[in-house]
Parts: sequence; C-alpha cells; structure tokens
Amino acid sequence: MNFFAYLFQDWSANRQNFKGQLVLFLFRLVQVFNRYTITKIIFYPYFMLYRFFVEWHLGIELPRKLTIGKGLSLYHGQALVVNKSVIIGENCVLRNSTTIGHKKLANGTFSNCPRIGNNVDIGANVCIIGDITIGDNAIIGAGSVVIKDIPANSIAVGNPARILENK
Repeated sequence: MNFFAYLFQDWSANRQNFKGQLVLFLFRLVQVFNRYTITKIIFYPYFMLYRFFVEWHLGIELPRKLTIGKGLSLYHGQALVVNKSVIIGENCVLRNSTTIGHKKLANGTFSNCPRIGNNVDIGANVCIIGDITIGDNAIIGAGSVVIKDIPANSIAVGNPARILENK
C-alpha cells in the first residue's frame, strides 16, 4: 500500500464525518512516524501535538501503538478510550463513550486486551475489558459491558453482555 493510500484508508468509511476523517488521518500519520527511531526523534513535536489535540482536546484516546485494520469508522468520537494493546479488525465501527482495554487481576497484574474481529459494530457507552475475543460480524448493543467472548455473527446486549441472537 502506498503512503497516501495508507493515510487515507479510513476516509471513505467516515463519509460525512470530517471529525472521524481527521482523527484517523492523524492517527495513521502518527503510526507512520512511530515505525523508525529516527522518525520518532524528528517528529517528536508531532507526537506531542497529536496527544494534545486528539487525546486531550477531542477526547479520543487512540494510542500510536494501537493495531487497527483499515476502514475504521468513528461515530461521535467523544470519550473514546482504547488501550494500546487492543487489536481491532477491518471495517469496524466505534461510537462515543466506549472503553476497550485490560482489567486488573486479583494478583495485581493486568490481563491481556481484547481482540476484535472484522466488521464489528460497537454501540455507544460500551465497555469491553479483559482477555476476550469478539468474533467477526458481531454487534455489541449500546451500554453493554462485555467481559466474555462473543462468537462471530451474533448480537450481544446488556450488563453483563449476553448473546441475544445469532445473525
């Protein structure tokens, strides 16, 4: 994939959503600069600008070491927090006030982070925590708390999330 195609790979998934396009463009650019030590040094001011503008001003925490497939859509990306160890597949949707990350275990250590498959639609105010897998084409309903694996092609809702039906 060429440089410009990489930077704009989420552009069409966020049509009519300039904020989503801007945030994901800046995220992809910070990932490019994060690949090599020399670019980390040269573009250190950009890392600070990214952190200040995207994380602090816009309230969207997408760390530079995060792994995201192409075609991510951000709907109303306010209060969105994603841990740097999360893996998100292609063509996923994230909505506002969503938290995705690890949980603290009884022995004081932290669990692994979630792995989210392709074409997953995550509703608003969702909390996904722990060493879990969300299968391809799953839908997570708004306000759900996901602490167990969600199989592919299913709909999960509630606190704690339960499988409503398979598509």
